[in-house]
Amino acid sequence: MNAFKLVPTVLACALLAACASTSKSTVDPAADAGGAGSGGAATGGMGDGGMGSGSAMGGAGSALGGPGASQENRIVYFEYDRFDVKSEYEAVLQAHGRYLSGNPGARVRLEGHADERGSREYNIGLGEKRAQAVKQVLLLQGASADQLATVSYGEERPAVVGSDDEAWSLNRRVELVYGP
Repeated sequence: MNAFKLVPTVLACALLAACASTSKSTVDPAADAGGAGSGGAATGGMGDGGMGSGSAMGGAGSALGGPGASQENRIVYFEYDRFDVKSEYEAVLQAHGRYLSGNPGARVRLEGHADERGSREYNIGLGEKRAQAVKQVLLLQGASADQLATVSYGEERPAVVGSDDEAWSLNRRVELVYGP
């Protein structure tokens, strides 16, 4: 269990180092797009096209953005029962937006998740709102709508199995998954 206590500390340190950028973006915490049905709710399409090649960020992205980003830089965590993107993720999402802007063939799926509290339907909707909030930030950073797809898994795919604050905090997330 001590390993789980170390994970948030390591993530926080990595995010603090990543947030050294001085540029700012505006995130509308009320960015709510659409509801969700039962099961995984999907919006947008992955479309055809490759990963893109060559950009100012390098062909495979950088440490912060793109498919070459570390695992920590491809997950955005949320507060309990919230879907507004925290300012600590600005630099990471800016890097992903720049990568997508420079690589029009690149596609990313934004997978929204929730912790186990709340009904299944509520958590599907919350996961979708979280994915849509990250999508809005990426659009503001230069990504195009056809590069972004959203899906909500609600509580169905936990990152950590458990019923405590640590597990819940790691399950409230959006994962950026690059693919064709």
